[in-house]
Amino acid sequence: MTTAVVFAYHNVGVRCLSVLLDQGLQVALVVTHRDNPNETIWFDSVEELARSRDLPVITPEDANAPAVLAQIGALAPDFLFSFYYRNMLGPELLALPRRGAYNMHGSLLPKYRGRVPVNWAVIMGERETGATLHQMVAKPDAGGIVDQEAVRIGPEDTAAEVFGRVTAVAGRVLARALPGLIAGSARIMPQDLSLGSYYGGRRPEDGRIEWAKSARELHNLVRGVAPPYPGAFTRIGAMTLRILRTRLEPNRRPRSGAPGLYFEAGSFFADCGDGKVLRILEFDTQGGALDPAAFGKEKITFA
Repeated sequence: MTTAVVFAYHNVGVRCLSVLLDQGLQVALVVTHRDNPNETIWFDSVEELARSRDLPVITPEDANAPAVLAQIGALAPDFLFSFYYRNMLGPELLALPRRGAYNMHGSLLPKYRGRVPVNWAVIMGERETGATLHQMVAKPDAGGIVDQEAVRIGPEDTAAEVFGRVTAVAGRVLARALPGLIAGSARIMPQDLSLGSYYGGRRPEDGRIEWAKSARELHNLVRGVAPPYPGAFTRIGAMTLRILRTRLEPNRRPRSGAPGLYFEAGSFFADCGDGKVLRILEFDTQGGALDPAAFGKEKITFA
């Protein structure tokens, strides 16, 4: 019986753990995270799935701690898999499985190595991304590729919508690759890291809108951090305006002057740094309210 230790979290973790179980692997241990009470938990639970299947589960603060290494070493697994587990796994841990360690990454490697790759792909205006199963090495997201599959990114898609597609193809990629890994016949293709870049994590404050940028850049930012992520925002005086959904208005002429917000013909609009216009389709506010009558009289300059 082929055995595996699985590090997993989030929807991709649930989908890929399910694939392993459906294909008959013996999962000797599931390592996951405790949910952060300060985080909005909108995704499925790996721990709940594991416990429903009577799998042993641990939630260590440090996956590379000596006690965790000893526990996994004693299991002598054939494989180690990481499916959207958030912490780095060190070289000592990666050396424990007899037949290798593999990670599912949410991009078409070598593009968008690193953190939150789906969000970054949308923010950067990509028209496709995907899921990649690859070998784990000391350098993050740099090991040889086992298999990958692309998904489209539409011009109005949010990161959450794209992430749903990535989750689905992650399951397909793993199901397709697993027989070859077990049989020892999988073809591993080395990555050319010069064809992609590494991207870091994002914080809520990284959603602040810089209105000097082009309308398309700002539209992509709004899509890339739209709920359930924290959202793009700007400040007007003491009020925080969270902009949740926008539409490019290529045929609309801006009002004169600096970038700003105004109400016209029943909608809010924003003039951007390149002289193009965004229609504000959905927003919310903190510390104040948008009065269409007031905004119809003049354009309000952004802070």
